[in-house]
Amino acid sequence: MARYKRPKTIEKYWFETYGCQMNIAESEALEMQLKGIGLTAAEKCEEADISIINTCSVRQSAENRVWGRIGNYSRIKTDHPMILVVMGCMAERLKDSLKKDAPQVDYVFGTNDKLKIVDVALGKRRFQRDESYGFLDNYYKEGDVSTFVPIMNGCNNFCTYCIVPYTRGRESSRPLEAVLTEVKFLDSKGVKEISLLGQNVNSYNYVDEDGNTIKFPQLLERVCEVAGNIEWIRFESPHPKDFSDELIEVIKKEKKVAKHIHLPIQSGSDRILKIMNRRYDSAKLITLIDKLRAAVPEITFSTDVMVGFPSETEEELADSQKMMNYLRCTEAFMYYWNPREGTPATEMDGQIPDDIKKARLQSIIDRQQEIFGEEKAKMAHGVHRVLVTKVSRDDENKYLGRGEHNEMVAFTHDDSVKIDDVAEVEYLSTKGNTILGRLYKKSEV
Repeated sequence: MARYKRPKTIEKYWFETYGCQMNIAESEALEMQLKGIGLTAAEKCEEADISIINTCSVRQSAENRVWGRIGNYSRIKTDHPMILVVMGCMAERLKDSLKKDAPQVDYVFGTNDKLKIVDVALGKRRFQRDESYGFLDNYYKEGDVSTFVPIMNGCNNFCTYCIVPYTRGRESSRPLEAVLTEVKFLDSKGVKEISLLGQNVNSYNYVDEDGNTIKFPQLLERVCEVAGNIEWIRFESPHPKDFSDELIEVIKKEKKVAKHIHLPIQSGSDRILKIMNRRYDSAKLITLIDKLRAAVPEITFSTDVMVGFPSETEEELADSQKMMNYLRCTEAFMYYWNPREGTPATEMDGQIPDDIKKARLQSIIDRQQEIFGEEKAKMAHGVHRVLVTKVSRDDENKYLGRGEHNEMVAFTHDDSVKIDDVAEVEYLSTKGNTILGRLYKKSEV
């Protein structure tokens, strides 16, 4: 067995992050913690004294990528003394067996143990596992104008295909004042856009010291009150079963809440939704969509859709296509079901061969691409506010940016607009899924 040397001093770190927005937010917050104790970012992993892999378990493919990277570190550590830390959901799921199978890994920290990485960087070697999840004070990365604000962690829903309740644990909500303090801080740093995060964000349920219960609609209202110059407030991922009329009213009345909602339907088949344990049916989905459209006529949607769930029929695939036709998303995350060890769906009858799952996935992708084009064409008019993100690779005279509905926009401009500004852009046409426009010039009277 290879013996790996530890570095004499820990001065440079390297982060690799896989998976969801929560993982990204946690990695960025930990990076700021490491900088706070004097470490600097390495230019490449081979130069780091401590490397951290923040992992995802939602799909087997995500874990396979991590195993590939862990294998690569065996070579790196042979030539370069380094501490290798694996953290996050895959670490939580596999725990000590991961280190046993990969001796090049020095520490395995689950979802509750992330702050121990700072202790490792300070020279500590022995730890006990934390029993509960702890939110960090701040998730901001210096220079970001669009950032994540975690407000809750974990999930109580136990969808039969999902590993998250087992890796993230039960739901816990971040204190209201901690959220508001961070939002005020982000506003002071010039952040233009925030996304409130949670595995089931609209199940936020915090009880303060006086026994008052704050649910997600109240939290969203309070965030809007303190957001200052922040342009847009987004949230993800909500669960359709927890989407209340009160929340719809807040979306309607608060100008800062972006009128683009992620609504993960997963399936349009009532039977499949039931065995997924989603706790809503197609009729409830349609009612929710209708309520949102009635309250906010300009609203747009993104979604998650899974095909190839055990025992799904062609007719039930067609039910999902019908629901997607009704929702008419401008974005969609489409995938076929992958078995996740430890979830009930893995043991269900009616497992579908991969070639059929892939064919079904391609069929909904093809149709959804048509919907994307049709919906973007409807949006390509009028003047809209756009967060400028970068210079176009195809044309250095154009900027790229994103609008309130998360639409990608390419537009001509002048020197009055810079990267990270919010600009008024006149939408003119579309090219693929990108809206083309020009910087709007107000007529002088």
